Formats: sequence, C-alpha cells, structure tokens
Amino acid sequence: MTHDSSGPDGTLFATSDLHISYEENRDIVRALRPPSPRDWLIVAGDIGELVADIEWALGLLTERFATVVWAPGNHELWTHPSDPVQLRGVARYEHLVELCRGLGVLTPEDPYPVWQGAAGPVRIAPLFLGYDYTFLAEGVTSKKEALARAHESGVVCSDEYLLHPDPYPSREAWCRARVVATEARLAACDPVVPMVLVNHYPLVRQPTDVLYYPDFAQWCGTTATADWHTRFRTEAVVYGHLHIPRVTHYDGVRFEEVSVGYPREWRRRGAAPSGLRQILPAGVR
Repeated sequence: MTHDSSGPDGTLFATSDLHISYEENRDIVRALRPPSPRDWLIVAGDIGELVADIEWALGLLTERFATVVWAPGNHELWTHPSDPVQLRGVARYEHLVELCRGLGVLTPEDPYPVWQGAAGPVRIAPLFLGYDYTFLAEGVTSKKEALARAHESGVVCSDEYLLHPDPYPSREAWCRARVVATEARLAACDPVVPMVLVNHYPLVRQPTDVLYYPDFAQWCGTTATADWHTRFRTEAVVYGHLHIPRVTHYDGVRFEEVSVGYPREWRRRGAAPSGLRQILPAGVR
C-alpha cells in the first residue's frame, strides 16, 4: 500500500464486516495499524454481535487511529441469545452509541466530522438507515412475495429472528424514520464541503445485482436513498454488508465496498485481507 500522509489529517481509511466472532478475523483486527498516527478510520458496521466484542475492537482501534468513525451494521443490532446485553431495537442502538462516545468513537448521532486532507476538507457522514424490503429481485413485487421466496429457497437473513425494531412496529418503519431524519440533516450541511457518505448498506440497488442469491437483496438497503449520491455533493460512498469488496461508479460517484467478510470468503480470494481500504487521497489501492 502506498501511503500519502501530506494532509493535516493524514489518510482516510475504511473497513467493515470484521466479524470478530471468528478468531481469524480477530487476528486481522489485532494487526490493523495506521501508517501514520494522524490517519482516520471509518468502520462501516458488522464488527460483531456481542457488545463486549464491539467494545474490544473499537477500543483497540481508537488507541491506534487519530479518529474512528462508526456506522452500525445489522449484526451489531442483533439481540443475540449469547449476549449478556439483551437490549432490543432502538435501545440497543442507543446503548452502542453511548459505548462509542465513552471510547471517543464518532457515530451517526454526533456532528459530522470534517477530515482535513491535502486536497481540501471532506465531511464524513456516518449514516444509520436500515432497509425496507424495496430491493426486490426481478419479477418480485412485494415484501410478502420476497420473504416467501426466500423461505422456499432457505436463504433467509438472520435479521428476521435477531434484529428487533422496538419500539417501531417493523424494520421498514424504523428505516423510514431514519431516512427522513438523515435526509434533513444532510440537506442542512454546507454544500461547499464534499461528503463521504458511510452506510452499512449500499445507497443504490445496483451493487446487489451480483449477489449469488438475488432474494437476499431485500435485506440490503432502501430505494429511498437512490439519488443521495447525486443530490448531495459526494466525494465517495463507503459501505459493506455484501462481502463483495470492490470499487464501482454510479453517476460518476465512487462507491467503495470495504468489507473483510467471513474467513471462508476471504480464503477463496487468497491471503487474509489487510482490513484497510484507502478512501482519501483517492486513487491508491
């Protein structure tokens, strides 16, 4: 990895889907070190399922990076039967936000920080939006039909059993509320400063087109954000969740899928991943 630390805030890196319940992935986290103490790190969700594991990983990363910015994934929001913390839904999310604040980690509930890079400032906007079953497979017209097909094929996201929306009546209702609040907040930002939008799920439907199981797309985002990367001045979009690390462009905007994924997935790609993707300065892999 080539490193350019000429900016006042060094380099902006990102990672996601660390899944540290796997010891091999925990080793990847142990090895994450910035080239410069001025470097920032974005963590786009799915560190793990247990609050203690999330705290361990973020605590380690805050000791090494100048600033850590976190957006939650679905796994952090699970109420897993093995977790001593049995909070559900909004209460669990708020508990994690307070945990982050105690560690000095920035969250979607904090003011969006500005990274002062060599090419100028960029606002980092960690988002928590969820999904609303609008990423439907071809030929599917409703959530009911999509879920029925998923159950028939045996490809059902564990969110259906472990991610509770309390006090909202459904996960899509929670998603809608988050979208409305977040959209207003982004619209109020100074448009002169470009943004890096960070969300666990892709903001557009297209990245899910390559999923091996098309019916899984329903748990991968919302069509309500399809134009956010063009409506708001966006330098890059950072996401994870799909476990398909790659760079794509939509409407001229760079989308970075920065996931590590499960050991069985990254082993197929060869050696263990570094766990760090350089987002800014751009053009360095």
